[in-house]
Amino acid sequence: MSELIKNVVLQTISKECYEKYFYEMNFFDVDCFKILLSKGLGCAIIAGSLGVKVPQILKIWKAKSAEGLNLFSIFLDLFAITFNLSYSYVKGFPFTAWGDVSFLALQTVIVASLVLTYTGGIQKALVFITAYLTICYVLMGGTAPVQFLWSMQGFNIPIIVLGKLSQAYTNFQNGSTGQLSVITCFLLFFGSLARIFTSIQETGDTMMIMTYCFSAASNGVLVAQCIYYWNAAKGEQPKVTSKAAKTKSKSKKVD
Repeated sequence: MSELIKNVVLQTISKECYEKYFYEMNFFDVDCFKILLSKGLGCAIIAGSLGVKVPQILKIWKAKSAEGLNLFSIFLDLFAITFNLSYSYVKGFPFTAWGDVSFLALQTVIVASLVLTYTGGIQKALVFITAYLTICYVLMGGTAPVQFLWSMQGFNIPIIVLGKLSQAYTNFQNGSTGQLSVITCFLLFFGSLARIFTSIQETGDTMMIMTYCFSAASNGVLVAQCIYYWNAAKGEQPKVTSKAAKTKSKSKKVD
C-alpha cells in the first residue's frame, strides 16, 4: 500500500522532493514548494476547465439564440486552443501543464456548433465538426512536423488577441455583452493567469508563457466589459410608462 502511495505521489513531484518531504521532513524547500504549487494549480485548472464554458453553452441553448456572439472570434479562439493542444501533446509536456486545453477545445467546438446551428442550420454545424476532427487527426497523429506546430504556436498570440478583441468590438457596437457568459469570461481570465505560472514551472517554453500572458490580457478586456456593461445596466433608471404613474406625477406638479 505504501509503495502504491509513493508511486502516486511521484507522479506529481520529483524523487528529490519526495525524499525531502517524507524522509528529511523538510517542508520549507522553495523549489519543491514551487513544483507542488504548480502541480496543484495545474490539477485545479484542469478540474475547472471541465465546466468553464458550460455556462456559455447553457446560455445559448436556453435562449435558442447566438445573439451578440462573434463567430469569427469563436473560430479564432478554437484555432489557438487546438494548436496549443497539438503542440503540447506532440512535445510531450506533462498533462498538468496542458490538460485543460483539451476540455476547452471540446467545449469551444460545442459553442461553435450551437452558434452555427442557430445562425445557419444544423448541416453547417455537422460539416464543421467533421472538418475539425480531421484537422485534429492530422495535427496530433504524427503527420504534422513539430517545427510547423511550433510556428503555429507563435501565431497563437496575434490570433488570441484578434479573436478576443473581435468579441470586444462586437460588445462595444451592441452596447452590451449579449449572450456572452460573464462566468465563462472570469474563469478564462483567472485560468490564463494561473497558466502563466504553471507554464514557467513545468515547461519553461517561452512561446507558451508568452501565449498565456497575452491570453490573460485579452480575456481581461472582456472581463472589464462585462463589469462595465453590468454596472451600466444596473444604473439605468426604469422609464415611467404606466398611466397611474404619469397622473401621479402631474398631480404633484399641480400641488
